[in-house]
Amino acid sequence: MPPRGSEPPAPPVPKAARPPGPFHLGSLQRRLLAAALVLVTVALVVAGVAIGLVLHRFVRGQLDSRLDSQLVALAAGLERGPGDRLRLARNLDGPPFDRDRAGWYWQVRQGGTVLRSGALEGRDLAVEAGRPERDGTDRPRPAEGTGPWGEGLILRVLVLPPEAGAPPATLVASAPAAALRGPLREAAGALALILGILGVGLLAGTLAQVRLGLRPLERLRRDLAEVRAGDRARVPGKQPAEIRPLVAEVNALLDQNAANLERARTHVANLAHGLKTPLATLSLALSDRTRDPDGTLAGLVGSMDSQVRHHLRRARSAALVGAIRTRTPLAEPVADLRATFTRLYAGKGLVLDVSLPAGAAVACDGQDLDEMLGNLIDNACQWCRGYVRVGASPSDSGLVIAVEDDGPGLAPDAAAEAVRPGRRLDETVPGNGFGLSITQELAELYGGGLRLDRSGLGGLRAALTLPV
Repeated sequence: MPPRGSEPPAPPVPKAARPPGPFHLGSLQRRLLAAALVLVTVALVVAGVAIGLVLHRFVRGQLDSRLDSQLVALAAGLERGPGDRLRLARNLDGPPFDRDRAGWYWQVRQGGTVLRSGALEGRDLAVEAGRPERDGTDRPRPAEGTGPWGEGLILRVLVLPPEAGAPPATLVASAPAAALRGPLREAAGALALILGILGVGLLAGTLAQVRLGLRPLERLRRDLAEVRAGDRARVPGKQPAEIRPLVAEVNALLDQNAANLERARTHVANLAHGLKTPLATLSLALSDRTRDPDGTLAGLVGSMDSQVRHHLRRARSAALVGAIRTRTPLAEPVADLRATFTRLYAGKGLVLDVSLPAGAAVACDGQDLDEMLGNLIDNACQWCRGYVRVGASPSDSGLVIAVEDDGPGLAPDAAAEAVRPGRRLDETVPGNGFGLSITQELAELYGGGLRLDRSGLGGLRAALTLPV
């Protein structure tokens, strides 16, 4: 184990992958809701414009009908009086044409003779140039003009055919422009409110529909998480028709990976059998001092054996991690390691303090857990002055198992070197330099990690993160 020093740099702890929120930039739910919002908005705008045009046409039709009725009444009431002068047989200033300066006017002009409603107070209606002439029908026609006081008017004009050499008579009836704008404004307010409520209802329905439609994907995500955690071997095949092909492909991939893992285990076992026996034979042969007087060859064989064991262990763990994980409680292995190292380092008067949460457990192979904890606790016992503390606490990434000692600590520049396979910064201390590297690689295979920093006791704090 390397010598201790000041606090080492803290490598980042791998964080557990979290699913994006429902309104994440790449979220299907957000895309569907955004598309629905655009489509609903466009539909409501088109509907509002269309309904507005229909309302405008309806209100304008009502006004035109009222003015046409006045023109028909004027045409029916015209007669010739004394001196062959044009006159009305009866008073036609009925409501609403009896209001002064209200925009409801009528006027009859034939040559120099002009008949007016009383509301005009003797003034003329100004009909703009381009007013419709007779087109062979006796229907009233629309026109534009202004009132005698400059107010905007809606006009209807009826031109009667000439009689016995007399010029044609032009009948004009008007209504204030406000009679069209006012009802439209009121209707537009009510229409906007109704369309707004309709839009909110449509978006709420769309949101419910999107969530209901995407619920199988969320269920599929949970199923895959259970497969990854080892709670199930395959994804259930009972899925909606659109997801069923994807599930079939995922299950096929899982089956293929399981077959590959089985082959990997077989190769690892074959390799272990093929290498361990020759190395054991070489080690036995070199135990004879006549064959290796200075022990150089025996050291090389020992180093080869350590590296072979390290890489075989790593390959075995990689294969096991891909299989279904088991729940391994912490209490029993830590208690066994405490008893073992307390006896082993009895000469130091070692105090090994253990404080674990009730029911603490991790999702990894029991043998791998024993090796990781054994390496960390053995390392702490080697370098402590007499006190080692083992504790555990939950985190977002899983369970953090902390092994601390009151030794000299680890220099910052030695942190990276300490976890390199076979790297020993202090050759005077027994060991092969694989303890921390094996622990880190095993933890990373399970999706966790190993972090070395300064302990509150003054020595090294090794924080091992494992999934729960």
